[in-house]
Amino acid sequence: MDIALLSAMNAERAARRACVLITDTANGAQRLVKGADVASDALADVLDAALRSGKSGTVDVDGKSYFLTVQVPPVRLFVIGAVHASQALAPLARVAGFDMTVIDPRTAFATPERFADVTLLAEWPQDVLPGLKLDRYTGLACFTHDPKIDDPALELALAADCFYVGALGSRKTHARRVERLQAKGFTEEQIARIRAPIGLDIGAVSPAEIAVSVLAEIILSLRKKPLRAEKERAGAAIGASA
Repeated sequence: MDIALLSAMNAERAARRACVLITDTANGAQRLVKGADVASDALADVLDAALRSGKSGTVDVDGKSYFLTVQVPPVRLFVIGAVHASQALAPLARVAGFDMTVIDPRTAFATPERFADVTLLAEWPQDVLPGLKLDRYTGLACFTHDPKIDDPALELALAADCFYVGALGSRKTHARRVERLQAKGFTEEQIARIRAPIGLDIGAVSPAEIAVSVLAEIILSLRKKPLRAEKERAGAAIGASA
């Protein structure tokens, strides 16, 4: 590999940015496409699918064969609220390969005894999240029901374009949340990215079932490209709550 390409890949890795090294298998020619440039590349659809899967491999396009070396940052999951659902989510997230951190300023809930094998930060989200540098390979789920705790985290996640942003609460609760975010200057498109009520609709009742539904929705958001119809439904939901 050309040393300049290797240096560029290392720089993207250090900055937690995705990229794909494309190798023409016929002649060995290589080029690097950064994640931010995928949409404008001639192989955009193929590269987008590769980044979503996170797997390297050979693809055939228009009679040509390419090997795609996919480099994506480790996916991180920040859970706001040291509640029963986040306790149930922790082992599931670990099995799925997510690096999970729980954040909750309420020290009665955020105890090592309740989260023995999880990174636990007994801090206010607005104090600790900026230093953790949220990005497009970060998911954030809010479980507290408390706007003083959830709202600042949601604002930071939306501003950072996190791949998943979810919040627990009823539709009425979310409608009030939408009003608060609109007052802060967030656009309808940004607010529509919040998954609320949180989790896939599987009829979840118990904390464990809620955890399963949330993790499934996180994986869906990470791996599946949203359909146009899904985006339109999300936008319509924002309009209805306004």
